[in-house]
Amino acid sequence: MPKSAYEVITPAKDRSCVVFASPHSGRDYPWSFLRSTVLDEHAIRSSEDAFVDLMFDCAPEHGAVFIKAGAPRAFVDLNRAAEELDPALIEGVRRQGHNPRIASGLGVIPRVVANGRAIYRGKLTGEEAQRRIEKYWRPYHQKLQDLLDAAHQRHGQAVLIDCHSMPHEAMDGVAKSGVKRPDIVLGDRFGAAAAGEVVDRVEAAFAAAGFVVTRNTPFAGAYITQAYGKPARAQHAVQVEIDRSLYMNETLVRPNGDFEDVQRALRQVVAEVARIGMGRVPLAAE
Repeated sequence: MPKSAYEVITPAKDRSCVVFASPHSGRDYPWSFLRSTVLDEHAIRSSEDAFVDLMFDCAPEHGAVFIKAGAPRAFVDLNRAAEELDPALIEGVRRQGHNPRIASGLGVIPRVVANGRAIYRGKLTGEEAQRRIEKYWRPYHQKLQDLLDAAHQRHGQAVLIDCHSMPHEAMDGVAKSGVKRPDIVLGDRFGAAAAGEVVDRVEAAFAAAGFVVTRNTPFAGAYITQAYGKPARAQHAVQVEIDRSLYMNETLVRPNGDFEDVQRALRQVVAEVARIGMGRVPLAAE
């Protein structure tokens, strides 16, 4: 089993209402898990948001908290509801209506990685699925909510920046001819997960660093954005998808020659986004 559900890096001095999170960059692949798959150590990483944590782990330098997953996405997907169980993979699960994520093999316990490649030869027991959820999914989400609650109590609002990466080909169907291809997709569930002024600040930060940004197409935000985006309660959630080809060789799952330049630009973004809400009068501690 992976060693931990998550790792939290806190700032020396809390100055920001923003919580940065990377739920898909976990890369602790224990031998027991690798031995149970039909994929090799390289192929199993194809659905991982490789190196995304290294792009955003500077957040504490700017007064913001950073949380990252320990377990890999192929083991348990933290951006799915705990109830999104796949009957084609997990014994004893009944099919209940149509869920496109489950149907494609991308439930909370994934059946496939990128390009629909199967992870296992057969099914998993219901006990194994629940073990992963209880040991990794629930602790991560409990800690994430605790961090957001603490930010809200101290600053009067909380902003979750949920950090992900996307395959370069993800934009093939939506990139417009004659228009520069987007580097970043921001997802706010079409305004339901965050106030417009928050999303505007995030978009402006990426644009100022030289990135081309679009919103909600083709990624509007999945479970985390939907579950934690409650702007009426001053808790905002914005999903960030970065084109992986900007900083890594997608085939080899290795940093490319532009890695440090992109990392430097994203550090500028993190510094600016961490300033959201600064200067507001914090709520009194209860």
